Amino acid sequence: MDTAVLTTEQVLTRDIPWETYMSTKLISGTCLQLLRRYDKRPESSRAQLLEDDGPAYIRVFVCILRDIFKEETIEYVLALIDDMLAANPNRVRLFHDESLANEDIYEPFLRLLWKGNFFMQEKSCKILGLIISARPRTLSGLVNGGESISKKKITTVDDVLKGLVEWLCAQLKKPSHPSRAIPTAISCLSTLLKEPVVRSSFVHADGIKLLIPLISPASTQQSIQLLYETCLCVWLLSYFEPATEYLATSHILLQLIDVVKSSTKEKVVRVVVLTFKNFLEKEAFIAPMVDLGLLQVVESLKAQAWSDEDLLEALNHLEVGLRVNIKKLSSFDKYKQEVLLGHLDWSPVHKDAVFWRENITSFEENDFQILRVLITILDSSTEPRTLAVACFDLSQFIQCHPAGRVIATDLKAKERVMKLLNHENPEVTKNALLCIQRLFLGAKYASFLQA
Repeated sequence: MDTAVLTTEQVLTRDIPWETYMSTKLISGTCLQLLRRYDKRPESSRAQLLEDDGPAYIRVFVCILRDIFKEETIEYVLALIDDMLAANPNRVRLFHDESLANEDIYEPFLRLLWKGNFFMQEKSCKILGLIISARPRTLSGLVNGGESISKKKITTVDDVLKGLVEWLCAQLKKPSHPSRAIPTAISCLSTLLKEPVVRSSFVHADGIKLLIPLISPASTQQSIQLLYETCLCVWLLSYFEPATEYLATSHILLQLIDVVKSSTKEKVVRVVVLTFKNFLEKEAFIAPMVDLGLLQVVESLKAQAWSDEDLLEALNHLEVGLRVNIKKLSSFDKYKQEVLLGHLDWSPVHKDAVFWRENITSFEENDFQILRVLITILDSSTEPRTLAVACFDLSQFIQCHPAGRVIATDLKAKERVMKLLNHENPEVTKNALLCIQRLFLGAKYASFLQA
């Protein structure tokens, strides 16, 4: 059978010759006795054994993984551990019992991430992620958090987290299994990214770019779960400044908006909306969120029936925040930023009479800096839309500023606009003509001609 498609249930049907291992001194007599009591027993019996002597069984499992190299046996013990934790996730705390302080519980799983077949890798990743997440928080550092009196090197928490991040990124780049590797990696990552050190390591390993392609609307149950856990990873990363700086340069906003517009799964919508809520606190995301119409998406989501209170609260927070920022982004600062970038478009602010009336004196700042840049754009830009908008804005300044015609003339605007009257693009020539009319004929007459 292809080990890449093995299941825990299939592996647990095997009969492992524990007596042979004892006769060859690979396990002790005590280990054999514990295994005889535990192996092939019903869950109720195993539960009592783990309740009475759980750390002893953990020691047995770890020792077998450390000392025995036969694949069938390693797979079997990994399946036993997986089955044990599936029946009661709280049993993962047994790995951190004080009696195991000198036992290197991490090393066998960390080694199998790279040297085992995919079944071993998958189970080792899952188990290792659970163990590391369940460790006592006040005791990060050495394995089990304790000072080892042994002189042998013991795998530290940092070793484990570094090794896991490397393996997870490797799987996202080149999956070991065509259908199970990426879901396994993302599931583990969605748990580990709660650790600040993992966020840092993941960003340093350039892992974010490996997540982004996985964010797209999902249809099957499996892909929905993968999408949810990927979005969960992004949400966790949204608390980490270096991660948000990278995300702000990607197409992540557009992809997340597509996800919430098409998803009916509340948990998916919830984690994406909570991510938007975090992004709202970051300056780099505000303008894109407004420009991509997130407010309309939020209003649409609010009209739907959701039961999650956190989701409803986040939607309300987003709506208020976006409305405030839309007002801010209609201000002169947003306009100034657009002009300084040198790429103009017909956003509402350009033809907003209130904007020009309320902000016309702001053009006087820094010796008419923005007006000078507008006039420079007429010489330097090759984009027809930018040239047309620049001509229009210059004509608006001439019309609205009390000394607009005089100032524009002094800054040699006329010569530059005149060159555009014969431009091949009709939008450019139209707005260049409007500007010339206002320069020569005065604002009122130019408005009459335009009408």
